[in-house]
Amino acid sequence: MPYYLIVVLQAFCIYHCYKNRNETFWYFVIFFIPALGSIAYIIIKAFNKRDVEVLQNEITTIINPTKKVNDLKAQVDFADTFQNRINLADAYFEITDYNNALNNYKIALEDNYGDDYHIIEQIVDCYSKLGKHDEVVTFADKVKTHRDFNNSRLQFLYGIALHHLDRLDEAEKELMQINQRYSNYNERLHLAKFLNASGKTSNAKEILLDISSEAKHMTKPNRKKYRLTIMEVEKLLVEYN
Repeated sequence: MPYYLIVVLQAFCIYHCYKNRNETFWYFVIFFIPALGSIAYIIIKAFNKRDVEVLQNEITTIINPTKKVNDLKAQVDFADTFQNRINLADAYFEITDYNNALNNYKIALEDNYGDDYHIIEQIVDCYSKLGKHDEVVTFADKVKTHRDFNNSRLQFLYGIALHHLDRLDEAEKELMQINQRYSNYNERLHLAKFLNASGKTSNAKEILLDISSEAKHMTKPNRKKYRLTIMEVEKLLVEYN
C-alpha cells in the first residue's frame, strides 16, 4: 500500500477514534501497526457505526477540509436560500473559520428578521471563541427572555463573557443557572473555578463534590466522555482540602 494512503488511513482512524472516544489501545494499534491496524480499526469500529458514504466524507474532510465549504458556497451562489446560507455558516464553523461563519450567520439572521434564537446562539459561540466578550453580551441580551435560554450553553457563554468584563455579580447569577445535577459537567467545573477565584471556596468545593459523587453513577460511555473533567475535579478537590 502506498505510504501516503497509509498516512491518510492513520489520520482518519485517529480522528475517528478521538471523535468517538474509543478505547485508548486503538491509538497504539494504529500507530505501531499502521496499515493492518488502521484497516482493523475501520472494520471493527468505523463500519459498525457509519455507512460507507459517511466514511468517505470524513476522509475527504481530513484530506481537504475546505471542500465542503467550497461545495456549499457553490450552492449559495446558485440559490441564496436561508438554509443554504446556514449550511455554509455551519461548515465555516466546523473548520474554525469563525469570522466567515459570523458573516454568513448574520446574513441569515437579517433574512430571518433578526429574531432566530438558534442563529443568535451560533453567533454568540463564534464571538466567544474569538474572545469578543462585548459582542457576546450584546447578542445574548437579545434572547435572554427566550424559553430555551435558561440552563443552556448560550447562558453559560453569556456568564463567561460577563466574567471577562468584570461584571462578576451578573456573571455568577448566570453561571449558577447551569449548576444542574447529573448534567453540564464541564460547565459546572468552570463554575467551581469561578467561585474559587471569587473567594467562595466552600461553594466551589460543594459543586466539585457533587460532580465527584455523580461520576460514580455514570454509565461507562459517560465516564469515558467526561474522563478528563472528572480527573480535574478530583485534582481540585485535593487542592481545596
